[in-house]
Amino acid sequence: MRIIIVGAGEVGFHIAQRLAFENKEVVVIDKRAEALKRFADLLDVQTVQGSGSSPSVLEESGIRGADTFLAVTDSDETNLVACLFANAIEPGIVKFARIRDEDYTKHWPELVQKSLNIHTVINPEVEVVKTIEKSLTVPDAEHVSDFAEGKIKLIGLRVAAGSPVVGECLQDLRQKTGELRFIIAAIFRNERLIVPIGKDRVKAGDLLYFVCGTDQLEKVLKIFGSRSDPIRHILIVGGGNIGLRLALELEERQYHVRLVEIDRERCGSLAERLRHTIVLHGDGTDQELLEEENIREIDVAISLTGNEEANVLSSLLAKSLGAKRTMTRINKFHYIPIIGAIGLGQIVSPRLSAINSIVLHVRKGKVLSSVSLKGEQAEVLEAVALETSGIVERPLKDLHFPRGAIVLAILRGEKSIIPNGESIVHPGDRVIILSTRKNIARVEEELMVKLEYF
Repeated sequence: MRIIIVGAGEVGFHIAQRLAFENKEVVVIDKRAEALKRFADLLDVQTVQGSGSSPSVLEESGIRGADTFLAVTDSDETNLVACLFANAIEPGIVKFARIRDEDYTKHWPELVQKSLNIHTVINPEVEVVKTIEKSLTVPDAEHVSDFAEGKIKLIGLRVAAGSPVVGECLQDLRQKTGELRFIIAAIFRNERLIVPIGKDRVKAGDLLYFVCGTDQLEKVLKIFGSRSDPIRHILIVGGGNIGLRLALELEERQYHVRLVEIDRERCGSLAERLRHTIVLHGDGTDQELLEEENIREIDVAISLTGNEEANVLSSLLAKSLGAKRTMTRINKFHYIPIIGAIGLGQIVSPRLSAINSIVLHVRKGKVLSSVSLKGEQAEVLEAVALETSGIVERPLKDLHFPRGAIVLAILRGEKSIIPNGESIVHPGDRVIILSTRKNIARVEEELMVKLEYF
């Protein structure tokens, strides 16, 4: 599989890193020699210096015969022109474009998407708002993902010191919960991934990912001592495009929203567009302002300005003053482990949301959705089991899955199954699979054809 990436920024780098790690053939195009040098030095990819919107450069990159074309520069116009010429040179190539300006996607969708034959338009701002909205449905969670049209949930939960599961062995925990079915899929301890086995124990501070049926979620949360009080009061810091988009969505869902924006003129514009949100002129790092707005009554404080340092300070201050939960917008990937280490809560990243959305579409096999876990150390895939797949018609305990890959759930018709070693996947079933990053390529192949590993 050959994949052409136009754009050697952070999004392009992390997409290339993940795909090259999975032994896919990746070609990266960019005008900037210094940006390409980073790719050449750190990744096993081919680089081409030049404009991704140049037909001759696209020819040089080997676009003829390539499978996928990703236009992910910071310029919407460059991405659109790149797709225009890619479509002209290689009409059958699957194209994805990173587009942030809604004027292209909302008002002229047929012109942009159909005329250029773009498979998917990715708007990072839209993707990050979707991520936030999902997380708000589970009050204590640091991660929420839906699979199988919402019938199965993947939840990332930080284990508090007073949680009843602290010190519990996983196999004993399963016995104590009786018929309640869930699987602990992964544990992150001190930023390190553990794919757990029955003898592992839960420790305070662990970020624990589990999978269960949506109808069982409330009962499973109680096992971990998680609060189930619904979220009502939300504070947004930052009234840029993302803050405005989020406030509009939350208004539709009847949340009580307050939005803090430092620019007075922007406050006026926000107040005109928002019907129920209280717009406040001020600084999200102003302790007096937060106390005046009864920060202790806020269920979630979400810092979304374009300044990462300000977002971190705002979230730390909100948390110290009594906000029950915080979310922090981070763009620089090397900040993410640091933020996690200081226990700030959930991190949201437009770039990471865009990357997850794009990578999903270049997966082999009949993959329906995917999500990467903290730090991209693992990925959870939802796929349809094909008749030719190596995972069908034999007990899960007999599968030739690589170490670090596990079937978490099966959806058969309307029935969701949290499996054990004796469970069998049938053709047509949907399966939810966790895999460490290094084994993704082998899992993809196993989803497509029967393989034997020795």
